[in-house]
Amino acid sequence: MLKRFACALFLGLCLAGSAFAAETKNPTLVIETSLGKVKVELFQKEAPVSVQNFLDYAKSGFYNGTIFHRVIPGFMIQGGGLTASLIPKETKPPIKNEAANGLT
Repeated sequence: MLKRFACALFLGLCLAGSAFAAETKNPTLVIETSLGKVKVELFQKEAPVSVQNFLDYAKSGFYNGTIFHRVIPGFMIQGGGLTASLIPKETKPPIKNEAANGLT
């Protein structure tokens, strides 16, 4: 009886552990700048197309050598589309707008 209980407990813990492992965390990445590092969290569930697009650009090295061309303190930074010489970089076709995903 004790052996059966231990086996059931072990199986239950394994299933619970696999349920927690199945939860996917949002991917994070670090943007290294001349003024320090910025840690970014990507909300893959809410904006899968945008996240994949950003990751594809990042993995290809597209953002290397680009600048932040617009900075609004306490609100946002925008960059990645211009070189340090302010020359626009060639981009891929536009993606689906996911702005109605509930994120603010």
